[in-house]
Amino acid sequence: MKYQTYLIDLDGTMYRGKDKIPEAKIFIDNLKDAGVDYYFLTNNTTKTPQQVADNLNNNHQITASAQQVVTPSLATAAYIENMFEDDLENHSAYVIGEYGLKSAVFGTGIKLNEVDPDVVIVGLDYDVTYHKFELATLAIKRGAFFIGTNADTNLPNERGLVPGAGSVISLVETSTQQSAHYIGKPERDIIDFAAKAKGFDPKSAVMVGDNYNTDIKAGINADVDTLWVNTGVSTHEDIDNAPIKPTHQVESLDQWDV
Repeated sequence: MKYQTYLIDLDGTMYRGKDKIPEAKIFIDNLKDAGVDYYFLTNNTTKTPQQVADNLNNNHQITASAQQVVTPSLATAAYIENMFEDDLENHSAYVIGEYGLKSAVFGTGIKLNEVDPDVVIVGLDYDVTYHKFELATLAIKRGAFFIGTNADTNLPNERGLVPGAGSVISLVETSTQQSAHYIGKPERDIIDFAAKAKGFDPKSAVMVGDNYNTDIKAGINADVDTLWVNTGVSTHEDIDNAPIKPTHQVESLDQWDV
């Protein structure tokens, strides 16, 4: 099947941390040459879309614009905009996360509140502290709605598999004895958001990624075809043992006929 839209993971698919994946650039160039729409559907909440695009362009020579980047930060901002019937300036949030997440969330107009916010949002924070966990835990215990950006327990980079947002969120889930409402992959929320925001038909799209538990499951959960590439987290053994197989499998993306 020829797909009209490609939803493409980043870490482990387009690059590994600071290391290039040469076949990824070939793949993107093939999409450009074929005139096919593509978007980068990442679970990275630490960067803004512009920062993500700059990294792709400047460090990996992969053509990308900020408008082609979809993050859980953007999808979370859209989610909280739909949570309340009145103006978001009448509501408040506490966020554990980096600038990419905070800029999207507080860009909605919602106010910062460390004590009794309406919503607590937890994502990857490179400088997370016990105090931040304490504030989030107490706020959720007081009744704040609990959102987790994404469930990635690990991220692939040039050093190996390092802790991801899911590891941070799971601590708050343990301390509160509550499960977060997740926005990013593998939940369908982020694909539904992308389809609405970018105006594509999910039935003509394919989700491309290396991680079965996030990328491939996101496609499965959203009824979108999937393309697994063996360049990151999941192994052939993982795929063989998966209850639902990816629609397509390749060793590297330059093998894929767009």
